Amino acid sequence: MKRRDFFKFLGISAIATSIPAAAKTIKPKVVIIGGGYGGRTVAKYLKIWAGDSVDVTLIDKDKYFTSPILSNLVLNGQKNINELRFDYSKTRSKYKINFINKTASFIDKKNKRVFFDNKNFINYDKLVLATGIDFIKTNNYDFNKVPHAWIAGEQTLLLKRKIDNLHNGDTFVLTIPKAPYRCPPGPYERACVVADYLKNKKHLHVNVVVLDENDDILVEKESFQKAFDRYGIEYKSNAKVTHVDDSHLIVTYEQQGVSKHLKAALLNVIPNQKAAPIVINSHLTDSSNFAPVDLRSYESTIAKDIYIVGDSHKSTQPKAGHIANVEAKICADAILRSLNGYELYPKPKTNSACYSPLSSSTATWLTAVYEYDEGSKSMKKVSGGAGKESSKNYKEMFNWTGNLFFDTFG
Repeated sequence: MKRRDFFKFLGISAIATSIPAAAKTIKPKVVIIGGGYGGRTVAKYLKIWAGDSVDVTLIDKDKYFTSPILSNLVLNGQKNINELRFDYSKTRSKYKINFINKTASFIDKKNKRVFFDNKNFINYDKLVLATGIDFIKTNNYDFNKVPHAWIAGEQTLLLKRKIDNLHNGDTFVLTIPKAPYRCPPGPYERACVVADYLKNKKHLHVNVVVLDENDDILVEKESFQKAFDRYGIEYKSNAKVTHVDDSHLIVTYEQQGVSKHLKAALLNVIPNQKAAPIVINSHLTDSSNFAPVDLRSYESTIAKDIYIVGDSHKSTQPKAGHIANVEAKICADAILRSLNGYELYPKPKTNSACYSPLSSSTATWLTAVYEYDEGSKSMKKVSGGAGKESSKNYKEMFNWTGNLFFDTFG
């Protein structure tokens, strides 16, 4: 099947013919938990391809989704956070998708039920978990005192306020977790955007220190290293955070077997990450703390008829919004194939793309293509590329996000 034909063949008639005559009035029920790039795209494309032949319900505890993509530009005043918020009105009205604004608490896999509390539940035939990330704290410190701002929204605004309260001579410390984590370029991007803002907009001399638990800058090393040098950012690799003192704003970290302490006026600790609580509590993860899936469909290898897309699943692909949107289309296609009794598409491809602002007027970009490999049952990178820092890329960044926002939320 050609790539352009990958999503074309499914529709209302295909769904209808797969349902026994006596049950044609009973629509398959697909329940999706999480309304971000993964969940919203699954819901939308199920309805585009299958129409009224499938009943789709989207569950999210929030009334709107706040995009992590571009959220670093809230920190330097280039974006208002309201521009990054997407409610569910269009999703509901345009595509006839049911929306439940509640917290899903647990899954009864045997009886195919999602519970909101001990009594209320919804049944499903297929369940999609697009629930994002959760954090692994080193100790029980307060996120209100030491923000992560890695789930966009109130934390983003909190970090913005704290950045605006910095003064000459202060130290801003940002920590980067061990991979895998959400948005590989994101922390490096944040360090650059904040340093540029403090130096060139606020006209402050603030010491910016990056503690990276990884061996080196993970992506776009040349671009980020040049920006670090330009802004005077102090970068420390192999720096593992071991304790956070939220009262005195001291971070303890280990580097080459030596324990060190660093005091700051502002700590932005981005913790190590794992799958969302409902994924872990439903025993859908392995020792990696992420959920293993069949990467041709994103169906759990642990529980049948449960699919995990986006940040909570385990694979070699990056955890990011653009690729979650692509994974979601493969998942929607696989669900409809399953409901019709068709075989899975054998060699799906995905694409990861990201623009990273390095200042208030320049950006770079990164892209990679992955293809399913039957031998290893993994997604192997088959091509990729990166761009140079430029004002042109900064402008193109908004074309990219505009297209992604429309494809997901429009």
